[in-house]
Amino acid sequence: MAVESISLMKKLPFLFLGPLSLAAICQAQPAVTIYNQNFGTVRDMVPLDLKAGINDVRFSETTAHVETDSVILRDPRGAVALRILEQNYRNDPVSAGLLLSLNEGKVIDFFVRGSEGRPDRTVKGKIICSGYTPHSDAAMQRYGNRYYQGQMVMNQGMTPIIEVEGQLMFSLPGEPRFPSLADDTVLKPTLMWRLHAEKAAKLDAEIAYVTGGMSWEAAYNVTSPEKGDILDLSGWVTMDNQSGKTFTEAKVQLVAGDVAKLEGNDPRTADPFATRAAGFAASPAPQVTEKAFDEYHLYSLPLPTTLHDRETKQVEFVRASGVKAERIYVYDGVKVDVNRYGTYNMYNVRDQEEYGTESNPKVAVMREIKNSEANHLGLPLPRGKVRFYRQDDEGQAQFVGENLIDHTPKDETLRIYTGNAFDLAGERKRTNFSRDNANHWVDETFEIKLRNHKKEAVEVRVVEHLYRWNNWEIKQSSAVHLKTDAQTMEFRTPLKPDEERTITYTVHYSW
Repeated sequence: MAVESISLMKKLPFLFLGPLSLAAICQAQPAVTIYNQNFGTVRDMVPLDLKAGINDVRFSETTAHVETDSVILRDPRGAVALRILEQNYRNDPVSAGLLLSLNEGKVIDFFVRGSEGRPDRTVKGKIICSGYTPHSDAAMQRYGNRYYQGQMVMNQGMTPIIEVEGQLMFSLPGEPRFPSLADDTVLKPTLMWRLHAEKAAKLDAEIAYVTGGMSWEAAYNVTSPEKGDILDLSGWVTMDNQSGKTFTEAKVQLVAGDVAKLEGNDPRTADPFATRAAGFAASPAPQVTEKAFDEYHLYSLPLPTTLHDRETKQVEFVRASGVKAERIYVYDGVKVDVNRYGTYNMYNVRDQEEYGTESNPKVAVMREIKNSEANHLGLPLPRGKVRFYRQDDEGQAQFVGENLIDHTPKDETLRIYTGNAFDLAGERKRTNFSRDNANHWVDETFEIKLRNHKKEAVEVRVVEHLYRWNNWEIKQSSAVHLKTDAQTMEFRTPLKPDEERTITYTVHYSW
């Protein structure tokens, strides 16, 4: 297997980009920065032809989930001072439900398509009740109206009432034919500004804003050969655009990190199809570098790309070979009733004599990967799912486990649980318990058995949690132990094929 260092990633077109002032960038193409917390920021251009004084401007290219108080409108060259006197946002685009609502109490035509040899016809109906609500109509806009036998059927909870020839119908009698649109009708979400310009000017202004409905996540696929633990690793980024807008030939950046976001009182958050948003962040320069962005990391797609509304797009962003992933077997024999004890700590188990007496038979399989250049990695890895595959004796990759990793800086170690070993078993029981409340001490003795049914030798790390009290001492032990922290110790236990080993120890607590 050829060994390639991940440092060769610098030859790949998808890398980290450093920040650059917005004022230095003036491009016609839109730019999108997507956060892995279900929001994004958008930068676009607004052509303006302004007269001196007051100007009324409409911009209908925003997303359906723009956070309006995040909007920035400016001349990126700084030549024209723009002042927004008033901003209005309209998100009631024309739809069947809206037009029915606007025509309540009126008589309109309904087109009925003929069937079984009958001709098409038009009937008149009076709209008694449209059944329209803004949030329900948002669902119709997103998923579309449903038709049955040529007639539009409204979703449950939005049933219109139409009077036809003196009878009430709880559905539309046909396709409605509405009067012409009014001048103030919007066809899609629209920002309306009243701008003041000191002088007449024609320019491409820059608009930047925060939007919900956008997210991304990383996923990693790790493949190992039939024998050994030298892996091939590839990473994918999956972007999801549910913003209500298509971005054509946009420059796309992705921010990885835990960005603080306040939960606002935006009424759109009550809409089941609306999503969260967050503060505006500057977009980076399109140069291939490897830099952090503020306290986070910023990635950039190599070329402009089109993100369609309701589209999921995937891009490979990392590939490495020759990565060492040590396989570790861990036996944590304490089976704890979490509902009763909660997490391990001395306060909720000190007075529970039966704590730790139930045995967990499973031996966990862990993978340890050092995220270093020496291990052919050494780059910030965004949070995501890691899937492990191993080639079988026929050369086919078989899935052997998966788990999540958090944002991981370079030179840190990933420890990933992938499942339980089939051919390893553990057994733990307490063989003695003594307590002297007057003299403030407790003694406990445990017996731990490990069995290896594999055809090869393994090492199992036996983890013991000493949570009775913070003062403890091992009085007797049949094997060497390693103290890993103030209240945990570990036995590194080698096992030959088909071997069973027993470990015993006595711990003395005092307070």
